[in-house]
Amino acid sequence: MDVDLFSANHRAEWDRLAQLVERSRSLDGAEADELVTLYQRSATHLSMVRASAPDPALLARLSTLVTRARSAVAGSHDPAWREVGLFFSQRFPAAVYRSRRWWLSTAVVTIVVSALLAAWIAADAGVRGSLATPDAIKQLTEPGGSFETYYSSNPAGSFAAQVWTNNAWVAATCLFFGVLGGIPVLIALWANAANVGMSAGLMAAAGRLDIFFGLITPHGLLELTAVFVAAGTGLRLAWTVVNPGPRTRGVALAQEGRAVAAMALGLACVLLVSGVIEAFVTPSGLPTWARIGIGVLAELAFLAYVFVLGRRAALSGVTGDVDARSGGDTRPEAG
Repeated sequence: MDVDLFSANHRAEWDRLAQLVERSRSLDGAEADELVTLYQRSATHLSMVRASAPDPALLARLSTLVTRARSAVAGSHDPAWREVGLFFSQRFPAAVYRSRRWWLSTAVVTIVVSALLAAWIAADAGVRGSLATPDAIKQLTEPGGSFETYYSSNPAGSFAAQVWTNNAWVAATCLFFGVLGGIPVLIALWANAANVGMSAGLMAAAGRLDIFFGLITPHGLLELTAVFVAAGTGLRLAWTVVNPGPRTRGVALAQEGRAVAAMALGLACVLLVSGVIEAFVTPSGLPTWARIGIGVLAELAFLAYVFVLGRRAALSGVTGDVDARSGGDTRPEAG
């Protein structure tokens, strides 16, 4: 191939394509059709040059032109701010709403288990003795004991970061380990239920159950809800491995896995809010009713977010998965 002759014959087309690409947002119908035609021709030219005359300068020019033209023809990506807005207004709440039966069931079972453990520990001194020494229990439950001082043991800012990191890790474990069959999720749930039940039981035996709820409710409502959402969704992912439904197992896991990844990001934001409440509200000097009221308002806001925005988005077809154009290709199945 004579590179100079080839360039001379097609330079006008390439220049025209470059002009159309520059004006791609304001083309009329005829110009849009011309853009597509010239893009296809230039892509063919690029293939010819690569195969017959690998001239570096020409290859660089055509590669850049074809790449820009492809973006103009296919459409540019949505601005990042719009993607963020869609995520928080539709994808994340829709994903949480779609998993509601799983995490609501998880919440009920976990709360019942915690309550039964608390009642057993509070009523049986032998059980309490097997958990810790009398001095250790007293140090935990007495006024000014470690249960109360825990929330003010570190500067509020660093304590919030510590709590957020720990809770986000627990939530991520529940979400992503569901693909291993759900056993790690059940272990994490049991550990959480046992910890809450033991603390409640020991405080109840000391006659300080009101202090327990006064300290744990402001941040615990939202925090535990986020953990329940993560655990329920992880169990749902585990069930998808067993029963992918009408989809192939690979497609089902890809779609649900991407939705789970999105939920991990969203729940990290929810847990950030609960961490801030735990660090700044729970140990504050506000009256108990005010601290609990803040926690209840935060919980109601999250539930309204899920069951209003999430339900609306889910009914419109949003699943929490990425757009089809970003989801990658799948191999056709033999019919």
